[in-house]
Amino acid sequence: VQLQASGGGLVQAGGSLSLSCAASGGFLSDYTVGWFRQAPGKEREFVATISRSGNSYRYGSVKGRFAVSRDNVKKMVYLQMNSLSLEDTAVYYCTATYGGSSGLANDYEHWGQGTQVTVSS
Repeated sequence: VQLQASGGGLVQAGGSLSLSCAASGGFLSDYTVGWFRQAPGKEREFVATISRSGNSYRYGSVKGRFAVSRDNVKKMVYLQMNSLSLEDTAVYYCTATYGGSSGLANDYEHWGQGTQVTVSS
């Protein structure tokens, strides 16, 4: 499966942004999908994941602010980001795995091109 993240951009602190992940070349319903991000000079960081059945898990700092959802018919996964802060600035990647939900980047086999999210003060 091929993945393409989109929807990034420049937003003021406190604002919202919605990212999309489009899948092609496979059945999205077969995969657990994750979101990771990487800020300049930092390690890639787990953000959220959503299982085949729609159960979602989010990393501590984004809980209550970010929500992940999926539409298997449209082959889309979404990351709704609210109350954005400067620390959320990063390139965001969507990923997919045949395995179960995981916060480890190495557990994901398929990676899309990232989309830049920049939060300004």
